[in-house]
Amino acid sequence: MNGILKIIQERHSARVAFDPNHQIAKQDLEHILEAARWAPTAHNMQNFEIVVVDDKKQLEAIGKIRSRVSETFLRENYQQMSFSEEELLAKKVGVLASMFPPSWRKPGAKPDTADATMHSFLGSSLQQSPLLLIVTYDSTRRAPASEGDVLGMMSLGCVMENMWLMAQSLGIGFHVLSVFSAETIEKEVRNLLRIPHHMRIGFACRLGYSAAHPVTNLRVRRDLKDLTHHNLFGTRGLD
Repeated sequence: MNGILKIIQERHSARVAFDPNHQIAKQDLEHILEAARWAPTAHNMQNFEIVVVDDKKQLEAIGKIRSRVSETFLRENYQQMSFSEEELLAKKVGVLASMFPPSWRKPGAKPDTADATMHSFLGSSLQQSPLLLIVTYDSTRRAPASEGDVLGMMSLGCVMENMWLMAQSLGIGFHVLSVFSAETIEKEVRNLLRIPHHMRIGFACRLGYSAAHPVTNLRVRRDLKDLTHHNLFGTRGLD
């Protein structure tokens, strides 16, 4: 039991360059996909398909797709930033501003000042990755009585977490790329990989082994007493 909790606590987003020549072993990849296969899904619909991309030419082509960070993302991302470790430790939620490009760390940042950084990051990130997993779902189906398919989105989250924890247990870096679900990027990726139009991209994740010593960012979580209520909402903790 402690082993499972340790893997959960050590799981992190590997925002580093991966060694493109250090391939993921087929057996390890199969373990990660097997973990996805056994993820809980609403009504056991298993409404997901995974496209495994390890061809260097395909990865390079996907990396060349131009992306655009939105003003909404920049504004709301800024609101979650802490500008020192002391500030982050006090808040216990959010992220360090140093994890993002300098152009994103300013209030009122505009896409025209941030786009160049975003384009460069996406391209180099994929070119330095030996493997990309793209998780899709059938948009014509939904969990019963689930408005907006909320339960379906929760199911995709379970798929993501299962793969992530398995990768962590195998010592494989895992980085979720939510930008792949953006409409313009999704369309180009679908065309490149011949993904049917009714199949939408939920998320993508790149996997690999760090090409250099990974940077360790401060990670914080709220205390249990700050997120639990005992019997009645507002009765904090478990005492």
